[in-house]
Amino acid sequence: MDEITMDKIFLPDPASLVGPAGSLAVPADDEITPKLCMLYEGRCLGLGATHAAQKYGFSRPRYYQLLARLKKEGAIALQSLKRGPQSPSRRPPEVTRQVIRHSFLDAQASPEVIAQKLQQTEHAISIRSVERIIEDFGLQKKTLRRPPQ
Repeated sequence: MDEITMDKIFLPDPASLVGPAGSLAVPADDEITPKLCMLYEGRCLGLGATHAAQKYGFSRPRYYQLLARLKKEGAIALQSLKRGPQSPSRRPPEVTRQVIRHSFLDAQASPEVIAQKLQQTEHAISIRSVERIIEDFGLQKKTLRRPPQ
């Protein structure tokens, strides 16, 4: 069996795995296979973490992060996680509607009063969140200024 060369394990365009006996096409949008190839080349073919990571466009710390995830959870853990907030919004639509409702019902109510009313009805919201909703919807109280005499 011929020795596998380190520069021809994974070809990005078109995406494929290459070995001494042939090649295997991989979907172009597959994100797991290149990461697995990077870890394989770095660990099993002796390329090393730094060179393997550079070859695949990752940093050395990311290489070790992916290696730890692979060891712990398997290849499926190499799939990228969802970006953005991991927890639900502090200002869900229902709470936003209630803040607007309370603002219209009592034009003199301060954000503190609105937050307190919502907290009494089992809606967890901070005073700052109420202030932000009021600002987002342009519901700030405008002070009337008298023109200079």
